Amino acid sequence: MDVTPLLARLGVAMDELECGELPVRSPIDAAVIARLAPHSCAHAGVALDRAQQAFFAWRDVPPPRRGDMVRQYGNLLRRHKADLGELVSIEAGKIRQEGLGEVQEMIDICDFAVGLSRQLHGLTIASERPGHRMMEQWHPAGVVGVVSAFNFPVAVWAWNAALAWVCGDSVVWKPSPRTPLTALACAALFDSLRSEFDELPPGLLEVLVGGNELASLLADDRRVAVLSATGSTAMGKALAPRVAARLGRSILELGGNNAAIICPTADLALAERAILFAAAGTAGQRCTSLRRLIVHESIADALLERLRAAWGRITVGNPLDPATLVGPLIEAAAGAKMDRALAEARAAGGTVWGGEAIRVPGCEGACYRRPALVEMPGQTALVKEETFAPILYVLRYRTLDEAIALHNDVPQGLASSIFTRDLTESERFLSATGSDCGIANVNIGPSGAEIGGAFGGEKDTGGGRESGSDAWKAYMRRATCTINYSGALPLAQGIHFGLDA
Repeated sequence: MDVTPLLARLGVAMDELECGELPVRSPIDAAVIARLAPHSCAHAGVALDRAQQAFFAWRDVPPPRRGDMVRQYGNLLRRHKADLGELVSIEAGKIRQEGLGEVQEMIDICDFAVGLSRQLHGLTIASERPGHRMMEQWHPAGVVGVVSAFNFPVAVWAWNAALAWVCGDSVVWKPSPRTPLTALACAALFDSLRSEFDELPPGLLEVLVGGNELASLLADDRRVAVLSATGSTAMGKALAPRVAARLGRSILELGGNNAAIICPTADLALAERAILFAAAGTAGQRCTSLRRLIVHESIADALLERLRAAWGRITVGNPLDPATLVGPLIEAAAGAKMDRALAEARAAGGTVWGGEAIRVPGCEGACYRRPALVEMPGQTALVKEETFAPILYVLRYRTLDEAIALHNDVPQGLASSIFTRDLTESERFLSATGSDCGIANVNIGPSGAEIGGAFGGEKDTGGGRESGSDAWKAYMRRATCTINYSGALPLAQGIHFGLDA
């Protein structure tokens, strides 16, 4: 598969594609589409120097002007949406609609950030001392390191970068070594802004191509004020202590084991459509993919009959074919993990539909699997793990208390949903005694979050928040300021301290 014309239209220098020992394979057919030279730690150190100098210059640019730069970048993404979306599909294996949707997420967060650039405001706080005013200010934090995962090669980076830029920060991005071409394309488009935007300092965006040693370097380096890392829980547990050791700040977006509770009053046709996308979309390789279905015993048989029929109609194949709904897993190792999980489920008494390997003409070297539907006798240790593949475990429940207990009894806490027409059930699920996840939905699936809300979860998901709401505060530092405009010096808490007493 020749991606050279596509990358040329996106402005990527052709001499970068065949210059090193890091092979970039498309999961569509497992063919090598580029060979890149990974960056050394010495190169990363120089890049961090540039990023720090860029921060010193960029923090003085007025926030609305920073927002104007992000607006122009969003417009570039609009013009190149088709090409960049196709590159996402080729490099990550997503179907065309999801590749285009990921670029649209980038455009949307740029629009959000433009508005935010005029709203980076703090508070005026009542002072207990007469003749004094207290206020809160937000200042740029510094260099923001971003470690992104293969399954969302550009969108999650953009959530971080667009907000960081309007907040006055510079960005150093280490993409997944499986999907570096999309990062190079985004950087090339960003560099093309320099001809129109005089204030754009060198180093405002640095891309580091390589493996785990570069992520560790970002975690250890004091020049990185904030490290945002997206990936597995194991990755987060490796990086977080390194950041904490230097008292740095981290934003962690880690694993999910997301569930949907299907209540007796649920609209089953609605639930079926939502379950299908949430469980099978992106070949089950979303952190918000639906992995557990907790169904009331009175409707379980009816819903399972519908789902088995729907699973049989799923088209698995080349993601560039518009008729395809499910593309490949990222690599053969992911397929092997899926096979082992299904074997373990059968051994534990589970009933499995689907999950078999699919042969796709012209793509024999790749890893295609039919999504699997697995009814389990209980929530075993296997069900509590996250297998990053299209496996949906089905459990039955009798009472809502039992369903919520099953729902929360996993280490992860990212996304969740309930399907019900009962107001008391939906409100209970959203309450403090309901879902323990960072995202809780009613009558929609757990995946497909909008950029306007803060994205992230609890427990082994890491506790980080990105994208909308007030997530911007993570990319800034807070200063509480007190101004004395009187001629006296009253002390807080009524303390008297003087030599003339």
